Amino acid sequence: MTLLNYRPFNAAAASADDLPSGLRLFQDSFNRMFSEPNARPWTPGVDILENENELVLKADVPGIEPKDIDISLENGTLTVKGERKFDTSIAQQSYHRIERNYGAFARSFSLPETVDAEKVKADFKNGVLTVTLPKKELAKPRTVKIEVQQ
Repeated sequence: MTLLNYRPFNAAAASADDLPSGLRLFQDSFNRMFSEPNARPWTPGVDILENENELVLKADVPGIEPKDIDISLENGTLTVKGERKFDTSIAQQSYHRIERNYGAFARSFSLPETVDAEKVKADFKNGVLTVTLPKKELAKPRTVKIEVQQ
């Protein structure tokens, strides 16, 4: 058995414009990773705000149908899953650039014990998913008036 020395960045390229074979393979793989629409993972941007009555989560999910989004609340963890599908009927056309991300996503958030899991609701409008997580009555701040005796 003959052992060969593998030199992926061998300077002996076919022409001055041609990359060494190892570098060419790396560049092809890298370009393919960023040019194929289903190869890039993505997660939607999320804002979480709190007021005295509730926590509100807003996620940017443009181009996704509400039926393609799954929201679950289990053991104090809110999970939002979905998928933005690449339109394969258009895939036959010549794209000049594909910058939007496609594919499945999942985001999970730990929730405080103060959230009332029975009253959680979700709305979808203009590509923004809003999940409202009301607080339990015990968790809401109360003011107690102090009476001063004279």
